[in-house]
This record gives sequence, structure tokens and C-alpha cells, in this order.
Amino acid sequence: MLVIDLDPQANATTGLGVAAAPAITSYELLLGEAKFDAMVLASVVPGLFVVPASVDLAAAEIELSPKPRREFLLADALRGRLGGYDDVLIDCPPSLNLLTINALTASDRVLVPLQCEFYALAGLAQLMGTIERVQRSLNPRLALQGVVLTMYDRRNNLCELVAADVRGHFGGKVYKTVIPRNIRVSEAPSHGMPVLMYDQRCSGAQAYVRLAAEMLPGGAG
Repeated sequence: MLVIDLDPQANATTGLGVAAAPAITSYELLLGEAKFDAMVLASVVPGLFVVPASVDLAAAEIELSPKPRREFLLADALRGRLGGYDDVLIDCPPSLNLLTINALTASDRVLVPLQCEFYALAGLAQLMGTIERVQRSLNPRLALQGVVLTMYDRRNNLCELVAADVRGHFGGKVYKTVIPRNIRVSEAPSHGMPVLMYDQRCSGAQAYVRLAAEMLPGGAG
């Protein structure tokens, strides 16, 4: 499996044990300034590889805007180079900018992690509008894989209301498994590892195990 980190914050990169600010990143991938194989790094998880991100991506909006086929830069850079991977996950920035558009144009499906708070719910509506526009004009094969409710706190009435609202609107596209607020999940990235390696027994890790089972072919959902 391959993770392509397109977020300037590089959380997916550091969370998988890859040192911050590596020499070649997804920034160079978008600009066509490096060979694809040179930027793929092994993570701390066996069989999981990553194209790391860097803070340089923060300026990509300005640099990419004048380029021809600017929405297709990632898709063009990846074409014919992913045959060795069963799955490819693109981690997007938390904003609907040109980086996100490139990710949506290069993808088949969208998996949306949704924090159970009001502003995240408003952001989801904007994201769905963007997905529909990309489907119409750039990538007709794009589809919503599903929505994962995260940072869920059963003691918070707002979490319950947001969850009910999302399930009412998206129905079966919302996974049954919810990811709870959990301190061990928050701590894991600071140790450069996913929570399943950091503390497999904590409630957050076990929730991700159930989510993975639900996502597998034949799983509930």
C-alpha cells in the first residue's frame, strides 16, 4: 500500500515514522522535478510506503495555478507508476484548494473523516459540492467511498446530533464504526507511529480495527 501525503502539515508523513522535510516530496512530484521511485520511502509499517509531504506544498497553490492542466498534475505524474501497489491513499489538506482538486482528479473514491462538531459538518457540505463539480468536469469516475465519524464523545450532545444528522443525510455511506476521542490516538503521531503500533489495546486502536474490518470486502456497512 502507498500513502501520498499532499498536506503541507505532513502529519501522515511524520505519523508513519518518516523524518520531517525529506529531500524529495510530493511537492516535487506535482512539479515534475523528480523521479517517482526516488520519492517513495518505507514507513514504520511493513509493506506500507509513503510519498512524504513538506511545508513547500503551502506555496503550491501559487506555483501551480499558471501551469497547463493544473488540475491533472498529480494524475499525470502517477499515470503508469502505481502497478506495484494494491491500494493508494492520498492524504489531503483540510482545505478545498488546488492540492485537494488534484487529489480528487487522480482518485476513484473519497473517504471522508468527519470530526463530530458543527463546523466540520458545514465543511462536509462544501466538500460534497466540490466532489460533484469534479465529477462533472474533471473526473466522472469519482465516487464517495464513505464517511467516518471521528473524535466522537458520547458525553457530548452535539456529537450525537452531528452523527444523527450525517447518518440521516448519507445513510449507508456512513460507517457504523465511530472513532472515539482517545488520548493514545493523539499521542501516537508524536512517537512516529500509528496507534495500532503505539497501543493496540486502547479504545481508539480497537475502533480502527473494527473500521478496517467494516471496510474490507464483505464487511458490514
